[in-house]
Amino acid sequence: MAERSTAAVDVADNSGDKSLTAEADQSTADGVAQNRERDTDNDEAQGSGGTDGPGKASPPELHSGHKLARRYRLEECVTRLDGFSSWRAVDEKLRRAVGIHVLPADHARARSVLAAARSSALLGDPRFVQVLDAVEENDLVYVVHEWLPDATELTTLLSGGPLEPHDAYQMVSQIAAAMAAAHREGLAHLRLNPNAVLRTSTGQWRIRGLAVNAALRGISSDTPQRTDTEAIGALLYAALTQRWPYENDAYGLSGLPKDLGLIPPDQVRAGVHRGLSELAMRALANDGATASRHEAPCTTPEELVKAIGEMPRIRPPEPAFTAPPEYQRTTYQQGSYGRPAPHPGVTQPVPSPPPPLQSRTGKALKWAVSALLIAALGLGSWQLADALMDRGGTSDETNQTQTTDGNGKGSEQTKPAKPIAVKHAQEYVAEGSPQAPEDVDNTYDSDSSTYWRTKRYNEGPTLAPYKPGVGIVYDLGSAQEVQSASIALRYAGDHTTVHLYATDSLTPSTSVDGMKEIGTATTSGTSLTVKASKTVKTQYVLLWITAVPSAPSDGYSSAGWKQAITDVVFKG
Repeated sequence: MAERSTAAVDVADNSGDKSLTAEADQSTADGVAQNRERDTDNDEAQGSGGTDGPGKASPPELHSGHKLARRYRLEECVTRLDGFSSWRAVDEKLRRAVGIHVLPADHARARSVLAAARSSALLGDPRFVQVLDAVEENDLVYVVHEWLPDATELTTLLSGGPLEPHDAYQMVSQIAAAMAAAHREGLAHLRLNPNAVLRTSTGQWRIRGLAVNAALRGISSDTPQRTDTEAIGALLYAALTQRWPYENDAYGLSGLPKDLGLIPPDQVRAGVHRGLSELAMRALANDGATASRHEAPCTTPEELVKAIGEMPRIRPPEPAFTAPPEYQRTTYQQGSYGRPAPHPGVTQPVPSPPPPLQSRTGKALKWAVSALLIAALGLGSWQLADALMDRGGTSDETNQTQTTDGNGKGSEQTKPAKPIAVKHAQEYVAEGSPQAPEDVDNTYDSDSSTYWRTKRYNEGPTLAPYKPGVGIVYDLGSAQEVQSASIALRYAGDHTTVHLYATDSLTPSTSVDGMKEIGTATTSGTSLTVKASKTVKTQYVLLWITAVPSAPSDGYSSAGWKQAITDVVFKG
């Protein structure tokens, strides 16, 4: 497998721009063997059930409460296998949960584990559980990584049944895109299974153990891209059917019936999405021969990403409609006002209507009322006719017609603003490292559950002087008159400041100082509207954030100064 540079690099918690990469991930270890191995021992899902193999180095004598580097306090051993152990621990310096793999420095795989951890850390992709530190000291090698307390393994999710089509689509899309990015940097996973895939409380999918899990077990592959792609196909197959696509049971899932071969998901379970079923079969190629008879196999994560992009997008299900409470019909009865409401089930006497006016006085009163009504009708008709004649005369004199735009007599209104479709978008990086360039499309996908987010900063709300700002350039397809932008945010708090600038391309040729400002706005809530001080015509708009609020810990990162954008709508 092609590897990135493995120069000795200690990955600090405060990596780049004074920002911290995403915090905390569940390190209940990875799970059993790779798909092609088809073994079923849940080595990392168990607490300490493994034993050392013959000739292996003995695991370090560690216990709960032991400290590494006078900083990481071991709390619970979740795996002990093949001479290494995995722990849930606490970083006492930053007061956060972390996961740690520990093995003796003289272990046969110690060098490869360090190299894999440092290469993985250099990737810095938030779709992967981040390696925070990789150290050799006191005859020990240990790798510190995130721990996500709110994340759930795919294994656990599937114990309740298969995923909905939209969830399965999101899972395979995000996992395939993340692995394609890793392979572009020469990194492979090789142990991608339901124990290594997590879904956070915000609906994002994360992958743990990139390169490290395979190095801990000495697993390699001559065709790493093929191995990881087939693994993604197996994940999608399991998500659609709640079955493992091989004969042996694994990860709490039943395998397929023996001697029947690989059956398409839509033949295993009724109601499976046809396009996703075909996609799983294209990825589950064996020895170069596709399991699908209709389409070419996908043998790399990049090819799988392309195949997903060619599919019609699967929208989330419509929210269930809850009928309002039955309309309570109210009846008004003569003389009932001010009386107590009748008790249910009690028969009420029907009031008798008053006798008609039969006296001479009554007849006179009826004639008087009739005369008044006739007079009122006549007066109203005369006034209506007079008004119509006046309007007709005015129309003839001015030669104008009243329109729905309000271009009528004595009024002048502007046309209502209309949404402007976004064609493309790209993160704009003025200084330092990017925030989350792979998630930019989430800001205009009409899905409020997805978002683009900043990194977490130690101080705020103003990002300067550590970073002048962070943002995204949007391509509106052609020059448009931009009047406003409505922006939905993930975090509330004091405070978020957003500026809009007109620029010349997705990769501006000038700095922000050289751009024309459209408008600016500040909020302490989760939404704001930036209105143009005057209408500006431009094809490219930079949304530039210069201040972010202090937000609590969530599935992406721990508490700190940060913000995320869920939706942006331009109007003009």
